[in-house]
Amino acid sequence: MLQTLVNDALKEWAVTIDALDKGRQVLLLRKGGIHEKEFKLEHDAFLLYPSFEHQKANLLKPEYLPDLQRVLAPWGGEVPKGPLPTVTFTHFCHATEVIEVTESEAVDALSPCYIWTPEYAQSRHYWRPKKPLEIVLVRAYRLEHATTIPVADYFAGCKSWVELPDGIDLGVLTPVVDDATYAAEVAKVKTALSV
Repeated sequence: MLQTLVNDALKEWAVTIDALDKGRQVLLLRKGGIHEKEFKLEHDAFLLYPSFEHQKANLLKPEYLPDLQRVLAPWGGEVPKGPLPTVTFTHFCHATEVIEVTESEAVDALSPCYIWTPEYAQSRHYWRPKKPLEIVLVRAYRLEHATTIPVADYFAGCKSWVELPDGIDLGVLTPVVDDATYAAEVAKVKTALSV
């Protein structure tokens, strides 16, 4: 891909970004933050903003607990207390499709395709029950160079999107999985959902 500046960032758990990086999943589950009425895919291409709030060991399948400990290692394995002074961007995503899910059975059927416990995924589904759960299929890429910037006050809060004051230079992007692997993982998601 050509070098580009991007300033749209989607907040996502750091451990989920790690799972995307390792090809363990190709989807995000979204309903929107507390301050949003619903999630909207405002941008189909965006940076991933690693967040740490709400990440707990009991919300992940046991096999992914070492990944959580690794991303929390700078804070002694605990979720950092208080706002962080900086944020480091390492990944860029292109959303290839959004599938709306309204049935709890579909959330359970997707369980092999995500790192969270089925109970946590169901809790996302049932939060604001009149709104569908958005399954966002994403093609993830590593940035050529990790970029750290200061955290502005307006970055804070339980919201999905942050518009950065300056664009981040993507450099030469490296896909986390090849085309064939991505297509196979998307096919697994669609088969699970009978789409």
